[in-house]
Amino acid sequence: MQSFVDIWQYMPHGMCLLWQPWLVTLWAGSDLIIFLSYTAIPLALLTVLRKRQDIPFSGLVVLFSSFILLCGLTHLMGIVTLWYPIYPWVGMLKLATGLVSAATAVVLFRLIPTLVALPSPAQLSEANSKLQAEADAHQDTLAKLKSLVADLQAEAAAHEATLAKLEDLVAERTEELHEANTRLAVQTREAVHRSANLLSVVTSLTRQTARGHERTEDFIEALLGRIHSLAMATSTVVRGDDHLSGDLATIMRQQLDPVLLTYGKRVNLDGPPTQIVSEAAQQISLAVHELATNAQKYSLSQDAASQVTISWGVEGADEDQRFVLVWRETHPTGETASDTPAGEGGFGTKLLTRIVPQVLRGEATRSIDDGVLEYRLKAPASAVLANPEDTDTATLAARLVDENFGLK
Repeated sequence: MQSFVDIWQYMPHGMCLLWQPWLVTLWAGSDLIIFLSYTAIPLALLTVLRKRQDIPFSGLVVLFSSFILLCGLTHLMGIVTLWYPIYPWVGMLKLATGLVSAATAVVLFRLIPTLVALPSPAQLSEANSKLQAEADAHQDTLAKLKSLVADLQAEAAAHEATLAKLEDLVAERTEELHEANTRLAVQTREAVHRSANLLSVVTSLTRQTARGHERTEDFIEALLGRIHSLAMATSTVVRGDDHLSGDLATIMRQQLDPVLLTYGKRVNLDGPPTQIVSEAAQQISLAVHELATNAQKYSLSQDAASQVTISWGVEGADEDQRFVLVWRETHPTGETASDTPAGEGGFGTKLLTRIVPQVLRGEATRSIDDGVLEYRLKAPASAVLANPEDTDTATLAARLVDENFGLK
């Protein structure tokens, strides 16, 4: 330990250089430059290691920095020993430097396989190029996927618009079908109701006609004539559509067809085009049938000079409008017409003067004066011309026939 303290027993290193100024300066200057460089290098390495904590083998970097720094200190001590012979201390420093150097060498040799396996800058550059190309390819694929998604979204929007249109069209067609089914149901119920009413009228006519005839042939002839008049009126009015009305002139011609064919110009029709509802057509047809049957029996067939004129029209205005039908049967000699039974005072007369006008909510008169028989029927225009859905009239006709005339 005394050797570390009593250093003056050694000779300064400058004496070995004979204290020549230029040699001392060269020696000391070179060591100083080496010391400064060896000090700067570790500082740079440690600075990089502090800022880049992801650098692999950081312990090896620390060992290198320590080894280089200790080497720099030995050169610094070399400058000091030119004047101060602190050789024991310099020896200890060199020992530390040797130990750190040995440890660095050992660690370095052990890491040789790992360091060799590290990719070179060229390999890293190539790998980076490949990664960049792959990234570019992924970007292109991503761009194509985005474009495809946009196209799919546009197509989906178009399909949604088409689906919305189809839904609207289906809803519209469904509504039309519902309306058509509703109209069909109404027409079906109307047809069933009218058929039931017509059967009620036919049943009442059959029962009352049978009461007024003792002979089967007369009963059958009268009944078939009345049923035929009803059928003709109904077939004229019910045309297979939703307009349950018919032209009065057409109904008249169908009822009077046998008379017109037989007596031609002796039977005249005079009236404007007039649409009447189904029940009014049935009642007027029954009345015209009764009048035509009587005229054939007692007037037209008995006197070639007799004539029949049927006229109709509407009188008044607004709510006071009334439908008027006039049957005028003339006989120039004035002999036969005044004696015409005109229904024999039985069911036919009651049908003309009571049933038909009551069903149509009107009134009727029948008069014979100076060879002229006139039947005049008046009824509210609404009962004849207006609402075709007033289907209670046929039922009323059957009830009137049964209640008022069934017991007489």
